[in-house]
Amino acid sequence: MSRETFLLIAGSYYVITMIIVVIVLILMNKRYRKKLSNEINLLERDKNLIISSSILSELNKVEALVSNVELKKKYKSWQKRFENIRDKEIPKITDEIIELQNDFNERDYNKLKKGLIDAELNINYLKTKADFLLDEIREITLSEERNRETIIKLKADYREIKTIYNNNEKDYEIIKTPLELQFENVDKLFSAFEIAMEKNEYLEVGKIVKAIDDIIGNLKIVIKETKSIVSMGGILIPKRIEEINSIYHKMKLEGYNLDYLNIEYNIEEANKKIQDIFSRLNVLNVVDSIFELKTMLDYFDSLYNDFDKERLTKNLYEEYKRSILLKVSKLEKINNELYRKIDDIKYSYDLTDDEVLVISEIKEEFANIRASYDHVVEMERNKTLAYSRLNKEMEILNNKLTKGEEKLNLALRTLGSLKEDELRARDQLDEIKDILSQAKEKVRSYKLPVTPKNYYVELSEATLAINEMVKELDKRPISIKTLNLRVDTARDLVLKVYNTINETIKTAKMAETAIVYGNRYRVNNKDVDLGLIKAENAFYKGNFKNSLENAINAINIIEPGIHERLLEEYK
Repeated sequence: MSRETFLLIAGSYYVITMIIVVIVLILMNKRYRKKLSNEINLLERDKNLIISSSILSELNKVEALVSNVELKKKYKSWQKRFENIRDKEIPKITDEIIELQNDFNERDYNKLKKGLIDAELNINYLKTKADFLLDEIREITLSEERNRETIIKLKADYREIKTIYNNNEKDYEIIKTPLELQFENVDKLFSAFEIAMEKNEYLEVGKIVKAIDDIIGNLKIVIKETKSIVSMGGILIPKRIEEINSIYHKMKLEGYNLDYLNIEYNIEEANKKIQDIFSRLNVLNVVDSIFELKTMLDYFDSLYNDFDKERLTKNLYEEYKRSILLKVSKLEKINNELYRKIDDIKYSYDLTDDEVLVISEIKEEFANIRASYDHVVEMERNKTLAYSRLNKEMEILNNKLTKGEEKLNLALRTLGSLKEDELRARDQLDEIKDILSQAKEKVRSYKLPVTPKNYYVELSEATLAINEMVKELDKRPISIKTLNLRVDTARDLVLKVYNTINETIKTAKMAETAIVYGNRYRVNNKDVDLGLIKAENAFYKGNFKNSLENAINAINIIEPGIHERLLEEYK
């Protein structure tokens, strides 16, 4: 390809690319302008919808209804606000939209975007004002229909209330007078409503409907709750008070302290509250009455549980009273006996003051428990506290006593173990001496040609350890720690002697058996004879292990595996 051709193709591509870019930019600009134009048109439409026929239509309805000064004043105010929106506010927005259109035509997009935002905010604000105005006007124009619907519902509710009252007149005897007066008021208000509607006094009508709604709403609550109020305040609670009073005074005579319940004060306050509730009921005020009466009823019902709790805790208290006295007396006796012997125990077992201090501490703890016990019993006699509180105090003392008992038992086991260690050491002394005697007897019973030197060394060490153990047992006071050390040392050394002589005799027996067994091969094999001679020489020198090895090696020449058979025969 020639250079001219390449340049021509490259130029063509460049031109085509630039054309495409230009077309894309034109399309994008066209689309953007269309979007802005649509936004302007949308603002124009929203502006036109602000002043709809609805407001004017509703104003015309109000004009036809004007029949008094107050409504006439309202009408003029609304008309003035409508004219302000129509003649002043709307033209301002119209000018803003025209300005936006100019900016659009002049392609001043930065200014246009800011103007769109401001115009939208102004239109929304004005629309809100117009909607608010329309709602205010409709309060009047729709009031007749709305109020009629409300009055129909209220009349139905009122008839239902009157029916319930007439069918159960005895249940409402206590509030008959104020209730019938309220019925008369409702009838008058219904009549006033009709008169106001005839005169088109719609502002007054709203107040009348509100008054009727409030009274009937209160009458509903009164009719619904009066029976419960009379039942609880006039029958149930007084009966509960009478029963509680009876139980309270009976338990007081039986010795129960119930002051913490404040029953007399609470009964007095409950009676005052009931009187207040019935006073409010006479003026048809039942706010919170049911709640207050239920609260009182729950309180008096809870007192039965408190009485039962006192009876139960009295029995528990009496049990604690007996069991603690018996237990503390028994433990004090044991501890005092131990305390009297403490000097002898310290001397006998070489104990320090700190090691026996626990006995004094336990003695003091039991003394404190005894004092606290006497104090609680004294409070019971003086009726200072309720049994629930007394029982709690006894429960605390019982827990302390249990811990003191555990502490005392531990001290007894610790001190008792000292005597046990001494007795055990004396028993072990006999066992150790018996083991040593067995070792000596083994040496005498099997006449070894030579007794191993280490036997006499170990025997001497074991004998010395036994003597030290005997000395420790004869000492006063005895140091149990030292005694246990002496016992362990003597036992280990004696067992060492026993194991040494036992192993030596065992090896000697096996060596002797092997030499006797190998004698049958001496004549036929010089190597066997030579090996057995070495074994005999080692045996008489007391080197029994070496003797056994030489004998087995010699016999193994004729009988491979002889070691296992000799071992089996030995067993």
